[in-house]
Amino acid sequence: MTKKTIGLFAHVDAGKTTFAEQLLYHTQSIRERGRVDHKDAFLDSHDIERQRGITVFADQAVFSYKETTYYLIDTPGHVDFSPEMERALRVMDYAILIISAVEGVQGHTETVWELLHKHRVPTFLFINKTDRSGANTAKVLSDIREQLTGDVCEITGLLTDVSIGEALLESIAEQDERLLEAFLANTEDQAFWLQELQTMIRSRQLFPCAWGSALQDEGVVEFLDQLHLLTTTHYNARAEALFGGHVYKIRHDGSGTRLTFMKAQSGKLKVRDELQYTFGDEPIREKITRLFLVSGTKMQPVDQVAAGDLFALTGLSAAEAGQGLGGCSGKMVYDMMPTLKSKVVFDASLNVKDVLKAFRILNAEDPSLNVIWEESLQQIHINVMGLIQLEVLEQLVKERFHLDIAFGSPEILYKETILSAAIGYGHFEPLRHYAEVHLRLEPGERGSGITFESACHLEDLSQGNQNLVKMHLFERDHHGLLTGMPITDLKLTLLRGRAHNEHTHGGDFREATFRALRQGLEKCDNVLLEPYYEVKIKVELDDLGRVLSDIQKAYGRFDSPQTTDAHAVITGKVPVATFMNYSTELASFTHGRGSLHMTFGGYDLCHNSEEVIERIGYRKDADPLYTSSSIFCAKGSGYTVSWDMAEAKMHLL
Repeated sequence: MTKKTIGLFAHVDAGKTTFAEQLLYHTQSIRERGRVDHKDAFLDSHDIERQRGITVFADQAVFSYKETTYYLIDTPGHVDFSPEMERALRVMDYAILIISAVEGVQGHTETVWELLHKHRVPTFLFINKTDRSGANTAKVLSDIREQLTGDVCEITGLLTDVSIGEALLESIAEQDERLLEAFLANTEDQAFWLQELQTMIRSRQLFPCAWGSALQDEGVVEFLDQLHLLTTTHYNARAEALFGGHVYKIRHDGSGTRLTFMKAQSGKLKVRDELQYTFGDEPIREKITRLFLVSGTKMQPVDQVAAGDLFALTGLSAAEAGQGLGGCSGKMVYDMMPTLKSKVVFDASLNVKDVLKAFRILNAEDPSLNVIWEESLQQIHINVMGLIQLEVLEQLVKERFHLDIAFGSPEILYKETILSAAIGYGHFEPLRHYAEVHLRLEPGERGSGITFESACHLEDLSQGNQNLVKMHLFERDHHGLLTGMPITDLKLTLLRGRAHNEHTHGGDFREATFRALRQGLEKCDNVLLEPYYEVKIKVELDDLGRVLSDIQKAYGRFDSPQTTDAHAVITGKVPVATFMNYSTELASFTHGRGSLHMTFGGYDLCHNSEEVIERIGYRKDADPLYTSSSIFCAKGSGYTVSWDMAEAKMHLL
């Protein structure tokens, strides 16, 4: 049987979940169609989703249609849950992007489109809510061509099992001179044109667009037939290959058992088979204990899955979302990154270990939280996308772990980097311990994170100890000197190192490495970075001057505006700190006619560094996790040498 995985995407309130209900109903997967406003939608099965009327989790359903098994993934439409949506992208064969016929292309619609483009997911468009007052399908089609792609082709009324309409044939022919000649000569049959259309959709040369009303059940069945006709996969040909798959979700069941959700890209996987993958740099082999096919809240145990299947398994303890297992390698790099951090607030009567355990479980399910335990402050910090996410997390922790917690006001997540190079020296030699590390620190490209290489000779330091240095550099975020925020965009090179045959013990290289890094930072020109939005704002011409002035006041920068007779489109880059609430202001002075599209645009120099540094009040010499000093040994006891004096005492110079 053919297998296809289809993802559903939309800006919030475009009718995506209602559309999914119709697909499931017409394929006899559910007996009655639920509704978001009635709080009984099949795929919004979590209490939180039903109470709020929004999709929070990427949930899946299975249905059969015309001898094909379809795996349907309904993704969140709210920007606060974009990381959950992005994690599911890698396992999709095709996507359906739902757009409201009333609101048209909205901010998050463009964000989703860009992600689908980045991950090369073939995409269908469905203009929904055509029954609503104010619906304008022609205008939305025009907006799609202007803001998303000019390669959209209309299929409503133009495609059936037996014929392809003339207008659709013209759309296909326009893509290629060979096809244009065939169209003009009228030499090819319908089967030829269908195959060409399937190929163009799969290679993202064409994007089919249909319209209707999911709520009124108009156009949905026709679209399902067209989707079935125009999509192809080749999993059957890979069924006998080595098993390979991608993880797209981690969950825990009611008893705390870890469930790993995967898409099989090739081969077969059986209960009791072993899977190999890496955690950090360490290879792991673990046995599969159970396999499930999942549809909504139903989990059907199976003995085997094969290429094309979407499934859950138990038995893996450390596999992460976005990771390839078996014959699939690599790890997904995400675009949707939180720019805010918040402190977890809880009553002193709660055991901090219980709270931390709960958040580490949530962190496994959503790695973007980046849960950090600040030992010295006895505080838990998390990274988030926005206020709605915090509200949902508070409710989730209460329901799942029976813990009453709250969150401090979210703050901007700053980072630090360097503008100059230096060599850092770290020595750790209290009595009966020994390790020395020399690191070169150099500025990295913006957005590169931390990179590492070794120029250390094996005669100076064994490969095992060199691997220890690397492991410690990547085991956690490291504090910068200005604010204690994570350092980033650094190129680190291990130059030299030394161990002692008798006195080097576990943890010694961790101490020496951290001290070398910190001592190097002391000698560099350190700068503060803040997160930026890439923005795209569309307003009427009369509002152009106001928007440009607002961007300048927000310490942003913009490109030359693109104008038409009635509208202007402004693109630019603006600090999150000054622009995070601008959507409300824009809606007010444009009377709802302006549109704002914001995506995470990476980190750049902070516009008000001195103010932020003073407000945070970080004391670099009082950080219990880090010190720039080194420890040497004399007369049977260790003594501390400050960072500015330590270099002269190093054993390797």
